Amino acid sequence: MGNRCQSCGMPLSKDEMGGGTNADGSISSQYCSYCFKDGKFLQPDFTAADMQVFCLEQLAKRGMPRFMAWIFTRGIPKLGRWQNP
Repeated sequence: MGNRCQSCGMPLSKDEMGGGTNADGSISSQYCSYCFKDGKFLQPDFTAADMQVFCLEQLAKRGMPRFMAWIFTRGIPKLGRWQNP
């Protein structure tokens, strides 16, 4: 579980920034740079369903077929961020 962003599910190895940043400036081992910066979520009001829609749209913009994007976003509600909202 630790090798994927616990907010959006993106493999952390695919994050060009190496991961999001904690409040002390260190790299987060749980969240990517698209979701987490300076110890805060970039989309603080999102629900898991909101994140699924957002990620689906982003993947589709990058040319992924919507069906494949839907498959990749199905597991978002099971990620760490969404377990204790």
